[in-house]
Amino acid sequence: MSLAETYSRVLERFEELRALLASPGLATEQMTKLSKEYADIEPAAEAILALRRAEREQADAEALMQDPEMKAEAEKEFYALKEQMPALEKEVQRHLLPKDMADERNAILEVRAGTGGDEAALFAATLFDMYRRYAALHGWRFEVMSLSESDLGGLKEGMATIAGRGVFARLKFESGVHRVQRVPQTESQGRVHTSAATVAVMPEMEEIDIKIEDKDLRIDVYRSSGAGGQHVNKTESAVRMTHLPTGIVVAMQDERSQIKNRAKAMKILRARVYEKQRSERDSAYAAQRKEQVGSGDRSERIRTYNFPQSRVTDHRINLTLYKIDEIIAGTALDEVIEALIQNDEAEKLAALAANT
Repeated sequence: MSLAETYSRVLERFEELRALLASPGLATEQMTKLSKEYADIEPAAEAILALRRAEREQADAEALMQDPEMKAEAEKEFYALKEQMPALEKEVQRHLLPKDMADERNAILEVRAGTGGDEAALFAATLFDMYRRYAALHGWRFEVMSLSESDLGGLKEGMATIAGRGVFARLKFESGVHRVQRVPQTESQGRVHTSAATVAVMPEMEEIDIKIEDKDLRIDVYRSSGAGGQHVNKTESAVRMTHLPTGIVVAMQDERSQIKNRAKAMKILRARVYEKQRSERDSAYAAQRKEQVGSGDRSERIRTYNFPQSRVTDHRINLTLYKIDEIIAGTALDEVIEALIQNDEAEKLAALAANT
C-alpha cells in the first residue's frame, strides 16, 4: 500500500469514528472503545490534514506564479511551503509508526551488580539512585520492592516499580550493561578500575493482561534470611515462585507478610513472563530478559560512565556527553534518553520508507 493510500484510509476511519461518536444510543463499553481509537488516530489524521492543506496551498501558489503581477509574491509563498513539506511529511509518518503497546505502562526496574566485586555493587547503587532521582524529576512514583545491599553500602540487587505517564516509553532503552570507569574508594594507588552493573526495565502488567494459571505455578515458602530480628526465625514469610512453562523464578522476602511477598513476586513474575512473550512475538522490540541484560561482563556494554573524564558514552548511538555529574543526578539523563528515542524513530521511519 502506498503512503497516499494509507493517508486516505486514516482520514476515512477518522471521519467514520467522528460520526459514530456523534450518534445517539451508544453503549458505554462501545463509547469507551471508540473514544480510545479516536484519540489514538487523531494526531495522525490532524498531521495528514495539515500536509494536504500545505499541498493545496503550494499548488495554488504555483498557479499564481503564471500571473506576472502575482509572480514575485507567489514564488515566495511556493518556496516557503516547499521548504516546510519534508518536516510535515516526516510528522505524518512519525504518527503512523507502529506503536509499542507497552509504552504507556508503568515499569519494573531491576539493577544488579555485575563484574567488579564491591565496586560493581557501589556502582549499582549509584545507578539505582540515579533512576530514583530521575523519577522524582518527572513526578513519577518510585517504590522500592526489594534491596540486597553489600557490606560497603553498595547494591547487589535492587528492584522498584516506577509509576507515571509513559514511564516505560522513556526508560525501556536503559536495559543492558552499564560500565563504569573510576578510582574505587578502596584503591590506595589511585588506579582507575572498570566494573559493570546490569539494568533491566520491563513493563508492569496487570492480571487482565497476563493470566498465570495456578497449575502453572510452583510456590515454595521459607524463612527469611538477613535482617529481621526474631521474626526471621519464626515465620515462613519468604516466597519463591516458579513459572513451570517458562522456568522463570522469582523470590521475594523483603516483607514480613507472606501475602505481601506473594503479591510482589506475582507482579515481577507477570512482567518477566510478558517480556518473554513479547520478545518471542517481536524480537525487534525486546530480547528475552537474559539476553537483554547480558551476563554483566564488562564487554557487553550499552553505556560507559568515565568519572576521571566526566564522560558518559552511549555506544548504541555513539553519543558522548561530558556531564557525568548531571546525568548521575538525573537532571541530564533526558538528553541521552531523547537521543535514543529519536534514533529509534529514525530507524523505524527508514524501515517504513523502504516498505512503501
